[in-house]
Amino acid sequence: MAPTEETLSSDADDNPSAARVSSESPQPAARMPRWLPRAMVLALALVACFRLATWAFDQLTGLLLNILIAFFLALAIEPAVDRMAARGMRRGLATGLVFLAILVGTAGFFTLLGSMLADQIITMVQDFPKYLDDVVSWINDTFHTHLSRLEIQDSLLHSDWLQSYVKNSADNVLDVSAQVLGGLFKTLTVTLFAFYFAADGPRLRRALCSVLPPTRQVEVLRAWEIAVAKTGGYIYSRGLMALISGVAHYILLEALGVPYAPALAVWVGLISQFIPTIGTYLAGALPMLIAFTIEPWYALWVLIFVVIYQQFENYLLQPRITARTVDIHPAVSFGSVIAGTALLGAVGALIAIPATATLQAFLGAYIKRYDVTDDPRVHGRARRRGVSALARMRAALARRG
Repeated sequence: MAPTEETLSSDADDNPSAARVSSESPQPAARMPRWLPRAMVLALALVACFRLATWAFDQLTGLLLNILIAFFLALAIEPAVDRMAARGMRRGLATGLVFLAILVGTAGFFTLLGSMLADQIITMVQDFPKYLDDVVSWINDTFHTHLSRLEIQDSLLHSDWLQSYVKNSADNVLDVSAQVLGGLFKTLTVTLFAFYFAADGPRLRRALCSVLPPTRQVEVLRAWEIAVAKTGGYIYSRGLMALISGVAHYILLEALGVPYAPALAVWVGLISQFIPTIGTYLAGALPMLIAFTIEPWYALWVLIFVVIYQQFENYLLQPRITARTVDIHPAVSFGSVIAGTALLGAVGALIAIPATATLQAFLGAYIKRYDVTDDPRVHGRARRRGVSALARMRAALARRG
């Protein structure tokens, strides 16, 4: 028979400790929310996906950079491909002809440069004792020493530094070969992707626009057109400045009687324009070295000319040429090159200017502009000075009268 309330109350009165224990007995534990296990599993899945995406991005960074270079290369040659295609030529054949012209020009440049360097290195090795005799004689006459060329040459040939350098160079032959093969593979990868981007440009645009609404398609096509125009304009402006720089340096080198003046002029023109920031000084180092083998003072003249021409190009030539093609401020271009180098290294330095010009032109289409007030502080005009308050008051009264 189940106990009644009277029985329970009587038991509690007879045994207070039992009542205390029963009142202090633990309550049943709260249940875990049903959503918590799912949330934990979802959080773990998101963390795993993020780690997997980070690992994949690190592994594919080289391929993504090659694709980015190929895309900008395709944008640069697309105007020439479009002109050929407009005349009835197939896009694949037109793209192949453009790449063939680039390949022939590059091969000719490196062949000419390689033969020049090989001949010059042989000449420098043969004339090295003469150069060393001249340096030793100058040191002895200037500092009243008694150095000997044979002793210096013998100490250089038997020095521990030279022997360790030769040994390390012999050990690194395989590493250098692997780097050369890796560079050739990257070049082939970039060339193939650029060929497909340029040859299948319309198909690629159709595939991209097919997954976008009509309003977005217009914006994508506008951005693509701006990118083609700015990248092509950048290549055109750089090519024109390379031609002018090459002609100017050829005149100087020919006047000084430096050998291989045409090849050196082509070297200076291309390297100074297509390697940002340090290209000018890197390009001028080779003519200086070869001029030094003819006459040490010639190297100084070449250095002075390179510095002066760089200032002329930065402040007079480049702003006028790029104003109609790239239309980007020199300070902005310099900052973009620095930022691109910090983000992507040499690749970022090469594509920084056309990418910045494209972004600037694309954003400019959506920015509303207003007429600028006629204020001296805006237009750079100096304020009129020497006008007293009494004169301004008289002028005001005269206008009222």
